[in-house]
Amino acid sequence: MHKQYDMIVIGLGPAGMALSVMGTAMGLNVLGIEKDKLGGECLNTGCIPSKALLKIASVRKTVAELDKYALKKTDIPLPQRPFEHVQNHLKYINEVKTASMLDQVDVIIDKNGAAFVDSKTVQVGGKNYTAKHIYITTGTKPFIPPIPGIKEVESLTNDNLFFLEEVPESLFIIGGGAIGCEMAQAFVRLGSKVVLAHMDPHLLPMADLEAAQILEEQLTKEGVEVHNATNIRSVKNADGKIVLETDKGEFSCDKLLVAAGRKPSLNGLGLDKAGIDYDNKGIYADDYGRTNVPNIWAVGDCNGKALLSHAAMHQGMLSLMSSVMPFMRRLKFKYNRYQVPWSVFTDPEVAQVGKTEQQLQKEGIKYEAVKASYADYGRTITDGKTTGFVKVLASPFGKIYGVTAMGEAASEIIHEYILAMHKKIRLHDIMLMQHSFPTVALLNKRVAEIWMMKKMKNPMLQKIICFMFRRF
Repeated sequence: MHKQYDMIVIGLGPAGMALSVMGTAMGLNVLGIEKDKLGGECLNTGCIPSKALLKIASVRKTVAELDKYALKKTDIPLPQRPFEHVQNHLKYINEVKTASMLDQVDVIIDKNGAAFVDSKTVQVGGKNYTAKHIYITTGTKPFIPPIPGIKEVESLTNDNLFFLEEVPESLFIIGGGAIGCEMAQAFVRLGSKVVLAHMDPHLLPMADLEAAQILEEQLTKEGVEVHNATNIRSVKNADGKIVLETDKGEFSCDKLLVAAGRKPSLNGLGLDKAGIDYDNKGIYADDYGRTNVPNIWAVGDCNGKALLSHAAMHQGMLSLMSSVMPFMRRLKFKYNRYQVPWSVFTDPEVAQVGKTEQQLQKEGIKYEAVKASYADYGRTITDGKTTGFVKVLASPFGKIYGVTAMGEAASEIIHEYILAMHKKIRLHDIMLMQHSFPTVALLNKRVAEIWMMKKMKNPMLQKIICFMFRRF
């Protein structure tokens, strides 16, 4: 194994794997160092296991609603070791898929991880390694809020949630973000009594307000007890239960899930020895991922710019390209040149890119909101998925400021608008593009058509159109 490398990557999660795989594809010698499992939090305890659990819960709900699909209703199946099922999926992905992606990378897995000796050297397992470029991609870990008593109870985070042996009878969730909402729906569908409480005025605080309100209505309809703008005063064990004292009253539960955000995972890296600037929000890095120390990069969640796995992968690609390109060409690889979408995989899904109405109003930007409803489209009606919409916020001339999609396949259809915003494509261009019928994605075109038809209602424009139509 080489001790001198072109690249050292500390942390093999989404950002680290993107860097490592692309680096070897370029012919570079790459050392990847991981302290836990390949794939990081997203693959092992985050995005992937949560989607596996959501799928189990979704199928159970579908069986419970067979009469909606002209099928005879039958007994609703009880969960059969759902967490074991999730872990089996992860084992296959880890052993068969992930490992093969890194077959050209020198990989060291050490529970103590890597630590800087100086600005050009890291130590792992008692050995020193140097490289031209060092990339820190250590991600984040769950943030535990400073609630009195919370450290004295056995709480869950996404780190250990998917290793439960059985579905708890009752679950209290702290946090109204993506993890909190997804797991609230998954567990209530699997049979748990679920209470969700958080400090913000509405669920998904970064989301379009209309979408957040509809999601809350759906969760409440399914049996989740939602408490917005709630202060949790204390947590304790009592009579075999976990008891939470809040300003909305007292709650007891079998299990407590803390989904109140994340913080950078920087412990043990020896950043001070390398002279790297950082704080409790992450490592300081510019919009290329460069730290204050030449040739040391902070990429992905650890720089605090966007705590999303796909953003971490994208940053990894951009930072590596920036490393190998001459300075004059680097503008193309700035992080802030690219839209950062996000999705929440509840039912209905919520997906968003760009600005919300609240943000545009705060910034004083004039806009038009155009919306196509799932309830008005034949395909979603026959699928029984009528809750949702595609909303586009645009200028009078069709420049797209932001898009929210809510409903079946929202996380998929949002990508058309991500590309549109990146390439400065306007609404009339989307209207002119053919979409396959009857796909859910055709709602993207329908929004553009609605926008254009509103324009056509202008009396002066109608006079011109009628004159031209009748004259020629």
